[in-house]
Amino acid sequence: MNIKNFKLNTKVIALSLASMLIYSCGDPKPSDETTDDLPDTDTVKAVALNVGGKLFSVPSPMQTALLIQKSGVAYDKSILNAGNKNGQYSSDYSRSLNLGIYGADLGYVSMYNQTQDAIGYLGAVKTLADKIGVSSAFDQTTMKRISDNISNKDSMLVLVGIAYRASDAYLKTNKRTEISSLILTGGWIESMNFSILAYNKKPTDEIKYRIAEQKQALLSIIELIKSHNLPDAAELSKQLDELAVIYQSITAKYNFVEPTTDETKKTTYINSTTEITISKEQIEQISAKITAIRDAIINTKS
Repeated sequence: MNIKNFKLNTKVIALSLASMLIYSCGDPKPSDETTDDLPDTDTVKAVALNVGGKLFSVPSPMQTALLIQKSGVAYDKSILNAGNKNGQYSSDYSRSLNLGIYGADLGYVSMYNQTQDAIGYLGAVKTLADKIGVSSAFDQTTMKRISDNISNKDSMLVLVGIAYRASDAYLKTNKRTEISSLILTGGWIESMNFSILAYNKKPTDEIKYRIAEQKQALLSIIELIKSHNLPDAAELSKQLDELAVIYQSITAKYNFVEPTTDETKKTTYINSTTEITISKEQIEQISAKITAIRDAIINTKS
């Protein structure tokens, strides 16, 4: 029996079981003519990161980029991390976090069909992936296929998703889950950056609730980062803990409504809703903390 329509008054799904490492925008269906017979891959349905038997998942940055685009907020390159800064990241710690940020940025520019900018961010992603040691995921053949489809939004997102899935598999196989965790964290922070800046430009309930509903995702990220006991992540963990304190005051109320079933379609509809209350002051506090965390990541010289 299918389960459909988990209704939130946020009008968006609260948490996706999608890993940051797989970028997508829903259900892309690239044409065979432009994608060299690509498989019909739904990359948003990826398995989240599993560490010590625990499953960690956060919303895909692509979901946030799509929400922002649909809200009517115009493309703004200035909100992204400059692609030419990738050379200043000299440790695997900073490279991994910024690979997550650049991956989200690549998805953002692709969502808005900014071909020239996409080429630049694809190069930044490739450079950091090479330095971290997952260059096989972005090999010459894959890069050529992506470049050939750079102007086709759906095709490109599928191809980048395939490459990131390969890098994720490589990292897990080689027991480098701390790298995957940092990439995941960087992508989440950048998607929060997208949401906050978009809300400041054009406040909508959808974007406001997207910011508010990140409480559980944040707690998962904190646990994920701390599970690796990385010395370099001490300050990041402290800042994330402080962000979690802000989120503690955000309230959510679950309103149960009896589900309905359509026997002819063999489908059950979940009608319950969740009301999330967040104030302007709380959004401002979250914004300030996310900005501070992100600035520390993208401006590091190590």
